[in-house]
Amino acid sequence: MEFKERLKNLKLVVFDLDGTLLNNEGEISNEAKELINTLKTEHDVRFTFASGRLHKALVDYANEIDLETPLISLDGSMIKSHTDNKIYYASYVPLRYTKKAVRLAENTLSKFALCHADKIYYTEHNSLIPELLEKYGAEYEMVESLEPYFDETLEIVITGDIKENVRMIEKKMTFPSSFGLRTSYYKSHLYGGLYYLEVRKHGSSKGDGLKKICKLYNIPVTSAAVVGDWYNDRALFETKAFKVAVANAVPEITRLADMVTKKDNHEGGAAEFLRMILEAKTK
Repeated sequence: MEFKERLKNLKLVVFDLDGTLLNNEGEISNEAKELINTLKTEHDVRFTFASGRLHKALVDYANEIDLETPLISLDGSMIKSHTDNKIYYASYVPLRYTKKAVRLAENTLSKFALCHADKIYYTEHNSLIPELLEKYGAEYEMVESLEPYFDETLEIVITGDIKENVRMIEKKMTFPSSFGLRTSYYKSHLYGGLYYLEVRKHGSSKGDGLKKICKLYNIPVTSAAVVGDWYNDRALFETKAFKVAVANAVPEITRLADMVTKKDNHEGGAAEFLRMILEAKTK
């Protein structure tokens, strides 16, 4: 299908937030807000977010641009409406694996926390967690024991400065030692020599979240667009949606994109793409 024709037929746009829709001050530009409002009200285009943030950390932004579509949070682990708090999908880590991950972290003296939809829970032993985790907009709560919070855990985050320990835990939390889990290991972008492991239930990704939203509203995936910049957007960029990388995107995302904006997230890359959609729909 011709490029402009695909833009004209778009019915859903899914934005990553940090590094994509938000500028470097963590704001949605006025131009992007105006374009989103026009596309929603005059052309019936739906919008939502697909983010690594907790659900609660997305709500203010969703209210800012009057979104009605459920939000995809924690990289697809939850799909929840911010208007009525209805949960459309939640991928909780099985209790036995939450206990296992906590035990492994404790045995290696690694720091760890449990991520729920609205808060990240940690203990006094892990008091550095709010400083160490790179979870934008998250609300943290120190608790005496994590055991009451084992249920409804969407993600377990483990961090430490001994690479071998974090890698060992990852190995223990993947097949054949564990079943039905998805792990993500990476080095910190902010703190040199610090390593992270995220553990979620298998089958939850931003790409899976996109497909669930499309099914909910009977929208073909080919009539959706996804906009992103970072490695955790890869699952979105492996779908049949129209894929847009902002100019500051990592090479892995740029290679998978159908188009790359001329501007980066801070200069208005999101608005650049939104204007292209509007022009396609009004000609």
